[in-house]
Amino acid sequence: MRLDERLRGGEPIVSFEFLPPRTVEAELAFWSAIEELAALEPAFVSVTCGAGGTTRDLTLAVVRRLARERGLEAVPHVTATGFTREGLVELLAEARAGGANNVLALRGDPPRGQSTWTAPEGGVQSSLELIALAAEAGFSVLGAAYPETHRDSRGQAADLAHLRAKVDAGVKVLVTQLFFDNDDYRRFIDRAALDVPVLPGIIPVTSIKQIEHVAALCGARIPTALRRELERRQDDPRAVAELGVAYATAQAAELLADGAPGVHLYTLNRSPATRAIVSALRAHGSLPAAVIA
Repeated sequence: MRLDERLRGGEPIVSFEFLPPRTVEAELAFWSAIEELAALEPAFVSVTCGAGGTTRDLTLAVVRRLARERGLEAVPHVTATGFTREGLVELLAEARAGGANNVLALRGDPPRGQSTWTAPEGGVQSSLELIALAAEAGFSVLGAAYPETHRDSRGQAADLAHLRAKVDAGVKVLVTQLFFDNDDYRRFIDRAALDVPVLPGIIPVTSIKQIEHVAALCGARIPTALRRELERRQDDPRAVAELGVAYATAQAAELLADGAPGVHLYTLNRSPATRAIVSALRAHGSLPAAVIA
């Protein structure tokens, strides 16, 4: 199902993001997590693409298998980095042939060894061109949004102009980068004033080292109060993970109460925290219950 159509239904949704597994051990853990999380009946699951399109074939293979074996609406990430225009057209056609109805179109990170992004030779010049290609191919196109500034930000006005250009190019649904302060999302929504759904991206903290690394990669700010409580538990990994679940659940419940169209959970290919968050949100009534066949 096209996600823009699904979100017109009015009820908030939950969705998950996964990384394509690259080792035998990671693959076993991945499919074990999928087995447990598929039972939660997410509206969709997205599968990331490695830097420079390095996991293209693996990403598409995972998407096909998720759709075929688990009946999930699987959304591949497609990046402009590492592809010619013709290569992107072929990739989109392959995704379509594999049953994908939706894609998440991204510019992508700079190629390895480069500090700034430049268009690949023969490739598209920005995410806007990739979005247009995906829309022309018949996909419901998802795009990225940043409640906190993007690492390559040229200022708030330029960022908002680019975001609106994404919508004009064909983006139907936006998914935000992870964040920890709901006021950042609220201010972003007010500034952007868009007429497309914006799904907030939330990650449960499972370890201090992990979240410091992830936050540094994407430029997310860890609020002082959250950092303080994490540091108080730094010698107790279980207590850190419990706090992470509690914080993410409270964050999601507050956003849903404010009218967010759903929540997009970054799973890091693990199931316990995600299962606990979704179960708590459904028990609280923040999310509709799963439909049991």
